[in-house]
Amino acid sequence: MLSMTGYGKGEWKSEEFDLTIELKTVNNRYLDVSIKSPKLFLPYEDLIRSTVKKSMTRGHMDLFVSFTDRRKGQKKLLVNLEAARAYLDAAKALSEQFPDLVNDVTVYSLMKNPDILSEEEGDAENGDLPAVLEQTLTNALASLNDMREREGEKLKADLLSRMDTIEGLVERIKERAPLVAEAYKNKLSERIKAYLEDVKPDEGRLLTEVAVFTDKCNIDEEITRLFSHISQFRTIAESTLVGRKLDFLVQEFNREANTICSKSNDLIVTECGLSLKNEIEKVREQVQNLE
Repeated sequence: MLSMTGYGKGEWKSEEFDLTIELKTVNNRYLDVSIKSPKLFLPYEDLIRSTVKKSMTRGHMDLFVSFTDRRKGQKKLLVNLEAARAYLDAAKALSEQFPDLVNDVTVYSLMKNPDILSEEEGDAENGDLPAVLEQTLTNALASLNDMREREGEKLKADLLSRMDTIEGLVERIKERAPLVAEAYKNKLSERIKAYLEDVKPDEGRLLTEVAVFTDKCNIDEEITRLFSHISQFRTIAESTLVGRKLDFLVQEFNREANTICSKSNDLIVTECGLSLKNEIEKVREQVQNLE
């Protein structure tokens, strides 16, 4: 069982360059990778995404690439002459408009303007960089998955504990359910006696009424399905990628719990049903964090 929340880091250091990749993940319905890296790594985004997909199927990942390049590449200075002319024309216009101000525009001041003069690194040989990038990312993913697995084990323990609580509530409902019809029969008999006083009620009609009520509030199927869902949940929890399966199964838990509450005509069953829904909601929230 893997949590979708985690952090991982991979590093590569050599005489030529240092490469650091940091990963931060949170829960998400689908796999979504946000890459923040220097422009040098733009051609390798497909490599990055395909490598991530080997280790993750769901979750949002923020991927940060830090790179220090000590390789020798020829620097280029780019001069934007059109921008320089525009700045000079603007300075001349301002000088004519405000003659008392000193026009201190110099070549050096123009060179300090990033719109006019910019520096571009020449292309260094990147032959080994893709392989190094993939290996560093693989190491970062391994670190990430170690943390996700530890978090997943904590979630697993919590979820299985809640399954025990849910199973206990279903057992209480199962014990109480057969008594509901008998309680209804006694209550109905008391009401008839209260209204009709000494008149003896028709036992056949009374049993028919109780039978109709029993059929309407029967929750045997829902209880059986809940026990089946609990067993399935425990089995699935022993797997690794369980998020989608458990998410669907929790919906089935909710469906049975809602039906029990809607059919219930008994205070104890209703209270257990509401407690059951509360526990199921807590399970649903935890399942959202599982891959």
